[in-house]
Amino acid sequence: MTVSLFEKKTFSPDETVLCGKKLAEMVDKQGLPGFICLSGDLGTGKTEFTRGIASWFSPASKVRSPSFTIVNEYRRGTRPVFHFDVYRIDGDDDLVSSGFFDYPEEGVFVVEWAEKIASSLPPDRIEVTISRDGDENSRLIKANLITRKAGISE
Repeated sequence: MTVSLFEKKTFSPDETVLCGKKLAEMVDKQGLPGFICLSGDLGTGKTEFTRGIASWFSPASKVRSPSFTIVNEYRRGTRPVFHFDVYRIDGDDDLVSSGFFDYPEEGVFVVEWAEKIASSLPPDRIEVTISRDGDENSRLIKANLITRKAGISE
């Protein structure tokens, strides 16, 4: 089942960060899944959005893109955030060797380019799509809950 959580237009990187923080608050206070999949073209603000998520759970952390390290960990708060960039992952062997399956479930997982590992995603997750919308800094952010649970209304 897919449930829309929100659709928001942002006009600056700072607003994209705030949108990520809003989602983190929803995860924290509403018991939503702590597995967040981010999709969007290069430069659309996936790392900025993650900065917002980390600012809620790990406010003292400096968020940077894990493009070349595959994962960055932010552990300076109430709940660890594991920020993955799987753009360079080619198949299950790469995913296993990255340590993806070894991280503790109580953490918040933020996965950029999650569509590349679709067969390894948990059935309960949040999918966020970020797209350019107008001028250079405008973004359209759509967040959907993907769940097996019945009884959740839109």
